[in-house]
Amino acid sequence: MAKLLGISGSLRKQSFNTALLKAAKTLAPEGVELEIATLHGIPLYDGDLEGRSGIPEAVTALKQKIIASDGVIIATPEYNGSIPGVLKNAVDWLSRPPADIPKVFQGRAFAVVGATPSGFGTMLAQNAWLTVLRQLGVQHWNGGKLLLSRAHEAFDDQGSLTDQRHKDELGKFLQGFAQFAARAKSSS
Repeated sequence: MAKLLGISGSLRKQSFNTALLKAAKTLAPEGVELEIATLHGIPLYDGDLEGRSGIPEAVTALKQKIIASDGVIIATPEYNGSIPGVLKNAVDWLSRPPADIPKVFQGRAFAVVGATPSGFGTMLAQNAWLTVLRQLGVQHWNGGKLLLSRAHEAFDDQGSLTDQRHKDELGKFLQGFAQFAARAKSSS
């Protein structure tokens, strides 16, 4: 069984990226378990806060979920042509202290997806994540792209994907990433 963790990069209650991960959870192929995490409760990174109080509990809990997973799917919004601050902030916390980077990131399978109301998808944000992920030493899966554009038209009022083509693409993406994550785990 492949155990994947999906992290939504949006705090919004009706987030398209959270909805995308929820759809992925329902479409996960047999043998693939997908847990969804959000970034609620993670404060802005502040070295003084870290020095005074250590790593916040919300960060420690998310680290443990990543460590327990075979692979991580980052569902990123695209804000002003790049990555959202709340998600980058969480990654900055997750890399503290630096001695934790190997057990949280290095060699772990990561993939990036995104949903946005724009017509161009989240291509710029996904590309911007490549530098960050490379710096952290993850095994980035680039065997599939998932750029859900016009997300406001892709989900119904309950947050379910309405188009079978989107469902098929998401299922295929999950299958490919789960296989990659299993290979990455066995080679580490």
